[in-house]
Amino acid sequence: MKTAVYSDVHGNLPAFENFISKTKSCVDLYLNLGDLVNYGPWSNECVDLALSIPSLANILGNHEDLFIDPLLVNQEIDLVQLFFNATYPMFDRVEEISLFQSTHVFNRFLASHTIGEQRIYPDTSIVLEQNYLIGHSHHQFHYMNSGFELINPGSIGQNRKKIGLFEYAIYDDEKDSFEFYSESYNTDSLFQKMHALKYPEACLEYYLSKL
Repeated sequence: MKTAVYSDVHGNLPAFENFISKTKSCVDLYLNLGDLVNYGPWSNECVDLALSIPSLANILGNHEDLFIDPLLVNQEIDLVQLFFNATYPMFDRVEEISLFQSTHVFNRFLASHTIGEQRIYPDTSIVLEQNYLIGHSHHQFHYMNSGFELINPGSIGQNRKKIGLFEYAIYDDEKDSFEFYSESYNTDSLFQKMHALKYPEACLEYYLSKL
């Protein structure tokens, strides 16, 4: 059996649809590590799509937390607040995301959005006490420490380096191993929708800086 592990879609439906199209014929199940919502203009649609595919679990990310409890956004940096103000008024899937799990045991891994709210990068020094699958930092990597594994499949909808790439991992339970993927997609519809919805200039510039 094969499972596609993905994270950080962030309302980017074109990237999410391309990911599903690439994987639906070669995987049996999906595991979502959180942050389906915010930033991109299709948070509702991304939640719907995640719920429509055969999933082991949908994990709560910090942006689901914001959409469940909007007052939390006051603790975020200005740019996150700008994106939130552009996307949250259109969102009406609070009941659905409220049912997401905080963690999920997947084989020998604990799947969660991150570890202790940390933003963990490939070069972050962290002492592991078990195997983890995480998202949150939008960087794809496989890290070993103290004999344990830390795997981040990367971001579907908001690649930190190039917005036109979506990244994910596929786990093969016969081999007990992950294979990592990085695929390109056309971002035209993403920018067209953001312009049509009159996203703040700072939000558009943030995405344009990743072309």
